[in-house]
Amino acid sequence: MPRLVGIDEAGYGPRLGPLVVAATLWRVPGDLEREECCKQLACALGCAAQRADRQKAGGLLLADSKVVYRGGQGLARLERGVLAALGAMGLWPASAWAAWRALAPPSAPRVRATPWYAEDFVLPLAADRASIEQAANALGRALAGTGIELVAIRARAVFEEEFNRRCAVYGSKSTVLSEATMLLVRKVLRRPEGGCTWVLCDKHGGRSRYGWLFERFFPGRFFEVRAEGRSQSVYRLGPPKMPIEFCFASKAERYVPVALASMVAKYLRELAMHALNRFWQARVCGLRPTAGYPLDARRFKRDIAQAQHALGIADSMVWRSK
Repeated sequence: MPRLVGIDEAGYGPRLGPLVVAATLWRVPGDLEREECCKQLACALGCAAQRADRQKAGGLLLADSKVVYRGGQGLARLERGVLAALGAMGLWPASAWAAWRALAPPSAPRVRATPWYAEDFVLPLAADRASIEQAANALGRALAGTGIELVAIRARAVFEEEFNRRCAVYGSKSTVLSEATMLLVRKVLRRPEGGCTWVLCDKHGGRSRYGWLFERFFPGRFFEVRAEGRSQSVYRLGPPKMPIEFCFASKAERYVPVALASMVAKYLRELAMHALNRFWQARVCGLRPTAGYPLDARRFKRDIAQAQHALGIADSMVWRSK
């Protein structure tokens, strides 16, 4: 069966906390093209949202994380969507560590080994458990009606020290994002299946040319440039019977697979920032929490400077260079 992969990130702009890249993997009926598959997914999720509303589940919204995570109920909506998607796959993480293990297994040891991320806490943080279960059931039934299957959700976190090392090597954080994306794609697609695989991804740093990524991460494999422009850049890798088509598109979050990836990446980053804030608030009286974006991150860095020095923690461990 053909496969559809959606990829997005969270944490590209901040100076504190990890960069997180997430991917969602879907199996689709063989007679559907990419655009038709995305339309059917959008319709199915609309039905699931209506069913969840009728069950008073608090709503089910799978969309760009910037749309979902805003307003007073932002975290609850984000958490409900992500945990409902996991629940529809039979996964029910009950703690932050369990969520990292389920979604980003290679990153979980780094979380536990880093003092400001290591504290475990119970999930859900903001959403109601019953509403998550109802939303998961609604989503599962809606997907079953389309023949489209959510197969896997995977993520990769680039924490501060690694982020700084990579930026020093490449000189560009957009290249760090591209590298993390392709490493995740290779992992998600490590088991070949028959039929075409479509990979949908938002553009990285506004660039339009990505051929060097395939030369580096798929060495020896022929790739065809199908389009390179402002709206989208499309590449196709052989062999003809099992091609992989990559589409780097502007505003790719309009596609459900990318939107859910966006939400997963944002949710894992929020778990990391929740732990980071709790760690430093326990050591600095009256410290206001931060989301890590540049202006407020500088304020936060000044506020924790004395405690950071006392703990012997280098700037490169907590502060991102770009």
